[in-house]
Amino acid sequence: GVAVISASPADPLLVVLFFAVALLLGLIVTLPIGGADMPVVISLFNAFTGLAVGFEGYMQDNPTLIIAGIVVGASGTLLTQLMAKAMNRPISNILFSPITGNGSGGQAIEGSMKEVNALDAAAIMRYASKVIIVPGYGMAVAHAQHKVWEMTALLEEAGVDVRFAIHPVAGRMPGHMNVLLAEAGVPYEKIYDLEEINGDFPQCDVALIIGANDVVNPSERTDKSSPIYGMPILDADLAHNVIVIKRGKGTGYSGVENALFYTDNCRMLYGDAQPMAGEIIQYL
Repeated sequence: GVAVISASPADPLLVVLFFAVALLLGLIVTLPIGGADMPVVISLFNAFTGLAVGFEGYMQDNPTLIIAGIVVGASGTLLTQLMAKAMNRPISNILFSPITGNGSGGQAIEGSMKEVNALDAAAIMRYASKVIIVPGYGMAVAHAQHKVWEMTALLEEAGVDVRFAIHPVAGRMPGHMNVLLAEAGVPYEKIYDLEEINGDFPQCDVALIIGANDVVNPSERTDKSSPIYGMPILDADLAHNVIVIKRGKGTGYSGVENALFYTDNCRMLYGDAQPMAGEIIQYL
């Protein structure tokens, strides 16, 4: 960078070399980051982009660029801090000690996953008093938010109290699930953040988890050997019954096995979220 600035007139070769080195640095920083941490890195890089624009505005004496760069840099920094706090991990740990998704670490889990079909899942929720739905990235991938809201409306017509619990890092960015549910027409008063609804799970008849994994893993409370130990979670395991809609038996983005899936009160409904929600709707 110093060489590029010092060269007069500008040396095109130095400029190309500067951008090549910058590209290489970006790859070196980003490649080791696991999928679960990638939104944090994206947000951090966005903040750096804003700072670059702000400095450009300073160099060109352009107030518009300075203001735009400060806004982008500040919002990117705040978003990065929010996600790091939600995972209970410092940003330095995310960048330099990333979770690689290889499933290493954590205590061995005993037991087996117990399967349920759509008919039984519909019956359990139809005759429940309180149902809390926990949406995750799997719901977003399957574009199932409209079916989920249709299912919710049928349950409410039957007198069931249905609410949605949102974890700060559910999906790819904070607010991802909120946007999808709002798009489907879910009223804002039915959507609750982690701090607002966590105390209600012990009195909940059914916790319906749709494509979420790491944000409901109870190992994060008890297993100090787990790489995601200490991350705040939704206490779905404390509900009387747990139904998990999941495409397969694989782990989440962190690569850590979810102890919730092996508990006595949990049942697995395998399949994409949209067709599974459609089957539940038919039985309801």
